[in-house]
This record gives sequence, structure tokens and C-alpha cells, in this order.
Amino acid sequence: MVKRELILVSLAVMAVSIFVQPPMTGAYPTKPIEVIVPFTAGGTNDLLTRLVGEISKKYLGQPLVVINKPGAGGSLGVADVISSKPDGYKLISVPSNFFSTTVYTQKIPFDPMDLTPIANFMAYRNGLVVKGNAPWKTLNDLLDYGRKNPGKIKWAHMNRGSALFMQTYLVFKKAGVTAVDVPYPGLPECLNAVLGGHVDAAPVSYGGSKDHIRAGNARYLVLYADQRFGEANVPTAVELGFSEAARFKTLLGLYAHKNVPEDYKKTLFEAFKKTFDDPEFKKAFDVFGEAPMFAGTDAIKEQIQEESRLTVPLLKEWGLYVGK
Repeated sequence: MVKRELILVSLAVMAVSIFVQPPMTGAYPTKPIEVIVPFTAGGTNDLLTRLVGEISKKYLGQPLVVINKPGAGGSLGVADVISSKPDGYKLISVPSNFFSTTVYTQKIPFDPMDLTPIANFMAYRNGLVVKGNAPWKTLNDLLDYGRKNPGKIKWAHMNRGSALFMQTYLVFKKAGVTAVDVPYPGLPECLNAVLGGHVDAAPVSYGGSKDHIRAGNARYLVLYADQRFGEANVPTAVELGFSEAARFKTLLGLYAHKNVPEDYKKTLFEAFKKTFDDPEFKKAFDVFGEAPMFAGTDAIKEQIQEESRLTVPLLKEWGLYVGK
């Protein structure tokens, strides 16, 4: 009888242990993953993140739920993720220049190094656009007008800590043009300001503006690159003598809180690599218009360090540096 009772007790203990033990880490994720886009909807960041979410579901087994949280050049969204529980269920899609530029132009109440990159998907193709019927057919036309009419050119940007701002500022500065910069919440608003005639020009990414370019509503004057590409076959900054503007290479990928379990980070990375290699993703990305570029944690961190070596001296020179 005693032996039988011992067996029953043993079985009961085993049963309880099965139900109370924590889930195996390999089960992650077991619910939808929230991804913060710290800018307004419709921009390159937003569109890419939604594309990644659409394809990655088949590899993660759970959807990525995109939530736009614009403000402070991305800082509001970053602060949200950093202050959240590091359980792998809240990520953020943010460009690398947030860490190499924006954090040096604001007094932020958090440590940006509390985020760690998981996977990169693309590099921006940036350039300066004007309205399709603008009188300036080339960049030199715009710069000549600016030199003859100081303070008359108004250009839109989404914040003074962005690579787009720095690239455009460098062009105007080298050309001896005094122009008025006007901040907007995001790239779609910048482009709309150009289309509506509220500003004369705006630096935007090709992916977020290609439809208007194709329709003739907007026109690129210069690409902030060292090589021309595809249908946006316009002069590059290097060709026109503004190589400084082509030195920035802004990447876009997904980041997580640094304290997310390592096996969760590995799961995310592997799923995102499969997403990037997926034929459906590649087909959609070809239409998207930006430069595909997959990279992992170490490569992204190295790029951020390289960007910082370029940006910090310029920010100090321009009086925009506030440290971090």
C-alpha cells in the first residue's frame, strides 16, 4: 500500500511539474510582436516595416503589428521600447542615423545603447526633390537662384538630426546658399509640402517618393550617392562636386531591448534572414525602390560607429551638438 501511494505521489509531482514549468524558449514567439515605427505612416520606414511583417509571419509563426509613434525625431518611439519589458514582444524599426546623429542633438532621458540591432534590411537612397513644374531643372539652377536670392529658398526636413538634413545642409553650405529649413513630422509631410508649393525642395528617400517621381509630380535634382541607379538616373552628389553629402549611408532595420533573451534574438535574426531571402520579399523590394542590404548586429554597430565619426564633428561645427 505504501509503495502504491509513493508511486501515486511521484506521478502527481511529475504532472504538476509539467504544468508549472516555464515554456521552452524555443516556443518564442507565442503571440503577436509589436513593432514601433517612430515616424508617420506612409514613409519609407513605415512601408518597409509592413513589408517585413507581411513576409516574416510565415517564419515567426506570429504577425508583426506595426504601430506608428512619431515625435522628437524618433525618440518617443525609442523611449517606449526601452521602457518596456524586455520580453521580445516589442521591437522598433529605426534608421541607423538615429544612433549616430539624432541622439547627439537632443537631451534624451534614456540610454540609446539599451537598444541592440537585430537585422538590417536596406540602405536609403536619398536625394533632393522639387515640384515637377518647378523652374529649376538642375541642382545648379536651384543653387544659382539661392545665391542670388539669399533666404528665399525654403526646404522641408523631418528633423535636424537626420542624415537627410545633414546631406542637404552640406550642399547648401558648400554652394554658399543661405536657405530656410522648415521642420515637418515625417517624410510624407515633407514631400506633400513640396507638392503643395509650401516649400521649394525637400530631401526624401526614393522609396517614399517614386510614385510621384514616375507621375511627374516631383523631380530629383541630385542623389546623395556615389553611383546612379535605375530609373532615378539623375546626377549624384559626387558627380556634382558634393562628395561630402554622399558619405552618409543610412541603414534601416529592426532593433530590440538589449536585455531580450539571446535565444529570442537568434530566433528573430534567423526569421528575418529567411524573410530577406524570400522570393516574395525580393520581388516586392524590387518595386520598393531602395537598396537591399541585409546585415546582423555586429555589422550594424560598426556602421553606426563609422557614421558617428562623420556626424559628431559636423554637429559640433554647426552648433547642433548637445551630447548624450
